[in-house]
Amino acid sequence: MTSSDDVQQAPVKAPAKDPWDLPDVSGLVVGVLGGTGDQGRGLAYRLARAGQKVIVGSRAADRARTAAEEIGHGVEGAENAECARRSDIVIVAVPWDGHAKTLEALRDDLAGKLVVDCVNPLGFDKKGAYALVPDEGSAAEQAAALLPDSRVTAAFHHLSAVLLQDEAIDEIDTDVMVLGESRADTDQVQALAARIPGMRGVFAGRLRNAHQVESLVANLISVNRRYKVHAGLRVTDI
Repeated sequence: MTSSDDVQQAPVKAPAKDPWDLPDVSGLVVGVLGGTGDQGRGLAYRLARAGQKVIVGSRAADRARTAAEEIGHGVEGAENAECARRSDIVIVAVPWDGHAKTLEALRDDLAGKLVVDCVNPLGFDKKGAYALVPDEGSAAEQAAALLPDSRVTAAFHHLSAVLLQDEAIDEIDTDVMVLGESRADTDQVQALAARIPGMRGVFAGRLRNAHQVESLVANLISVNRRYKVHAGLRVTDI
């Protein structure tokens, strides 16, 4: 005869986490490096309009402050290093040709920060846009290599700067592909994307998959030119 103590009990599995149960990021400060460029300004505007505290950064503090005043909605402007230090989440929206130099200069200021790289390495010739392949594999992987003390993710690659800055548009109808090594970090970035009405953040893998996400922008540019639109992406069946 065996007692209940003799029967090996199967381990109780914790219920699977709801992938759409995302953290509250509304109280976090978001910095946008390259916030004086079209993409950076557009992201800063949309996030600030949604109630996020936003600081735009530039190499020149006066340019950053001018851009912030033009964006409105309580956005502040600061030199890049100050922007990085004062922010909880830092979006990198600088031109590709200045990507490495900018991040190298801000390594200490970005230590411990959640960094969201949205840079697309592209080239252009008479045939149109085409993807470049950085030595590290992608812009996001280059950022991770240059910022060993930061938590690097990748997101916001496929957004139209024109739509982001259009004050007449209330919702941005698109999904945002989010990549990173830590699910806690990608959850935060997904939640940040979801702060913008119409937008949804979708987990899309680790940073090693960032190249194809970045390079897809070349295809979207071709779509936009052919059909005279500002195309985005939607992931179906989720």
